[in-house]
Amino acid sequence: MSSVVIYCRSGFENDAAAEITFHAAEQGFAGYVKAKANTGYVIYECFEAQHSDEIIKKVDFKNMVFARQWFAGTLLENMPVEDRVGEIVTAAVDFPLCSELRVETPDTNEGKELLTFCKKISTPLKKALEKQNTVLREPKANRPVMHIMFLTNNTAFVGHSYSYNNSPFFMGILRLRMPSDAPSRSTLKLDEAFNVFIAEKDREARVQAGMRSVDLGACPGGWTYQLVRRGMFVSAIDNGPMNDDLMQTGQVKHFRVDGFKYRPEKRNITWLVCDMVEKPTKVTSLMIDWAVNAYAKELIFNLKLPMKKRFDSVYECLTMIKEELNKYGISYELQAKHLYHDREEVTVHLNVTK
Repeated sequence: MSSVVIYCRSGFENDAAAEITFHAAEQGFAGYVKAKANTGYVIYECFEAQHSDEIIKKVDFKNMVFARQWFAGTLLENMPVEDRVGEIVTAAVDFPLCSELRVETPDTNEGKELLTFCKKISTPLKKALEKQNTVLREPKANRPVMHIMFLTNNTAFVGHSYSYNNSPFFMGILRLRMPSDAPSRSTLKLDEAFNVFIAEKDREARVQAGMRSVDLGACPGGWTYQLVRRGMFVSAIDNGPMNDDLMQTGQVKHFRVDGFKYRPEKRNITWLVCDMVEKPTKVTSLMIDWAVNAYAKELIFNLKLPMKKRFDSVYECLTMIKEELNKYGISYELQAKHLYHDREEVTVHLNVTK
């Protein structure tokens, strides 16, 4: 296998390509990218075949912003329609023993049309792979995951990822249901961020009822809604009006103040969230100020991206955060992700640990 297959949002192929090239080179690997606009995936071809497996081990998937999922794989083309299962099973004969099989497609309109076919072929595929001892009958923790990404009904990339360094979600997408009483669809962005950035084992301790939080640019309350439903008390900062139902919960105080000027009177805020429409460097500077001055312990914020050089823009902002927090000797955890419910933006999580 010489390919690293990366899923991304359609239209962001160039950003995913720039990102994998950057991280592969940082780890000392060489290769080239195959990327076509609006396909929903990118291929990084390694000059040495074994390096694809090394890349998905050594590059921390949490550092990949635009990648929804990845795996080391190989392309199977023109598979005979009467025996696609046999072709895939033969290609996987030397795979590590996998705990799970995911038969997927790129997240495009063309890909979605293949999902019914993917479900249909999954059962005979899994049985054949179990018989070959490539996939376990019952999933086990910490085992590799086998991926088959169909591009057409007879063309697919076949490979594997490692459960400790991949996305746990099918196609790298966390599906969420829109709450009927939420003030806006933006609520799903923060819901997804809590689920992606905070490990399930840590959520009870880090996302608790009774915590104090601040929502900058809160109107009409899509992100405030997620804080309220988790039992937090919220200072909603926005010159615009807030949703009446949220205000009636008794958990929200509305301050009609510019989000860039507001600062809390006390340093007792656990969560700061921010979804303001402004230049990404300006929002980043504001978040740095909140972190350096210990106004909040954990921050989730969106960076609205320019039309061009989105990869460069994101990494400029992340570098700003790292340099400033390191300068002040602050310990932290930092992650950014182009979430499924994001559009022309990425979501950043900053946890100030000391």
